[in-house]
Amino acid sequence: MRNFLYIGMLSLLACGKKPGSYEIKTAAESSATDNLSEKAEAQWQNRSDKAELEAALASYETLFAQDSTNREVATRLVRGWYFYGDAYEPELEAKKTAWDKAITFGMQCLSINEEYAAILAKEGKREDAAKALGKDDVPCAYWTASALGKWAKSSGLATTLKHIGAAKAYIAQVEVVEPTYFHGAVNRYWGAYYSGLPSFAGQDLERSKNEFDKSIEISTDYLGTRVLLADYWATKNQDQIAVFDEQLQYVIASDVNALDPELIPENLAEIEKAKKLLAQRSDKFIDAPAIAPLQMQPPVVPPVVEEVAVEEAPADVKECSHNEDGTICDECNVTPEAVEETVAPEDSTSEPAENAETKE
Repeated sequence: MRNFLYIGMLSLLACGKKPGSYEIKTAAESSATDNLSEKAEAQWQNRSDKAELEAALASYETLFAQDSTNREVATRLVRGWYFYGDAYEPELEAKKTAWDKAITFGMQCLSINEEYAAILAKEGKREDAAKALGKDDVPCAYWTASALGKWAKSSGLATTLKHIGAAKAYIAQVEVVEPTYFHGAVNRYWGAYYSGLPSFAGQDLERSKNEFDKSIEISTDYLGTRVLLADYWATKNQDQIAVFDEQLQYVIASDVNALDPELIPENLAEIEKAKKLLAQRSDKFIDAPAIAPLQMQPPVVPPVVEEVAVEEAPADVKECSHNEDGTICDECNVTPEAVEETVAPEDSTSEPAENAETKE
């Protein structure tokens, strides 16, 4: 009876809004703009500003409506809407809306691959279609999986179990085609996956830690790996509060300008996440002790050292070897002309004045 009620509850919870339900504008609804691609790219580079990211996504949506086979534009939309929900929306429902948009464009992007689209149309299984994805599909596959995972997790256990297979299939294919994509993204995903699972559904904290470590080994520039390590793995191990503290303090102390410049917007967002997580420390750990000082210092941009101009000695002044500090002593700091005026030639025949008077 209990099993029946549990299954019934899962079925009820699963009957909700499907992922990828966002309606994409048609070309007729979009206005052509001169140099829109350049404008969109400039806006994208300023995505650390919420308004600029919104403008970039609007531009990319217009471009995608004009050409729905443009993978680069579709990738920007998937990644952009994922980032928007993850970094800028504080409320859960708003986050889900952004991730739903990411999934919508992700499905469109993956279907640009004709083999993938054909398998999906014939069998209807994303897990099978994922095996047809190639190198060109990697960005869309990864960001679609990330958005689908976040959307499903925020929608409840039943929804997670329903869609996790597809997300895993996309990530597994990325691992086959480009295993180090986006700063160790595959290992980062598995790290969060194996610690985020319920204990009865395959949680593996040892593998989770190994995956996170591998991701950091691939790239130390992406701060999100450390935030996930603290948020997922460390919190599941109540005796690992030191790791929680160290990783979050490391992120907060990081200078984004000393890391990959392409990641500045993402890393700034991860720093804000780290601050919020550290503030929730006492809620996540029972009897949390005082925070230990940071042991591992993150890289910083070296200070700019101004070059001091050194005056060169005149060409007619000989080098000095008398002073240890390299300065020219009085003996050497004379010109040839001065030497001639002050020093009599060794072969001079002139006599002292007193001798001249004697001769007279």
